[in-house]
Amino acid sequence: MDLLVKTKEQLERNNFEVHISESSEAAYQTFVNEILPTLNAKSVSYGDSKTMHETRVLDYIKTCNSYEFIDTFNPENAWREQILQRKKALTADLFLTGSNAITETGCLVNLDMIGNRIAALTFGPRHVVLFVGRNKIVKDLESARKRVKDVAAIKNAQSHKNLNIPCQKTGKCMDCSSPHRICNSWTITEKSYPKNRIKIVLINEDLGY
Repeated sequence: MDLLVKTKEQLERNNFEVHISESSEAAYQTFVNEILPTLNAKSVSYGDSKTMHETRVLDYIKTCNSYEFIDTFNPENAWREQILQRKKALTADLFLTGSNAITETGCLVNLDMIGNRIAALTFGPRHVVLFVGRNKIVKDLESARKRVKDVAAIKNAQSHKNLNIPCQKTGKCMDCSSPHRICNSWTITEKSYPKNRIKIVLINEDLGY
């Protein structure tokens, strides 16, 4: 917990709004009872994140008739429609996702295939809420990049059976040129702008990739 508290302090110095929760269930309660009621959101969307799914916040949003839900990963939609929905998600009042890594100095580090998640993190949605397990906290930017490439990207690739990427078989980054490559665009978010636009729920559990 000391690590989460110290990281929270650094993130807040960088203009992020930060909450600490003891578990994924507590993170769910924090979001539903403390964060969501303050946002006055009319539309909600998301970027894929295993940690976010583990908190069940998306399940809650889907049951609420008071929000326009922009579904960016509906398997019933053709690929072109999914892309159009991901563009529309950039106009949402609230965007939910996770982060590949957070440094102890208070920076977010993320790597995307298409870029819809990091695009929303950077610009567009009025509010962004990230759900982040303690296993995502690393010392510095170098450690963050290593974690993303050697851990998060590999596990993420292996979870998508429809892709054909060398690392799925080798278990390590091959710096491939596959058309299905998921490691294409990096972002380092040093500060939230405007202040508190990006809200982070740090969870005292190992969650996600």
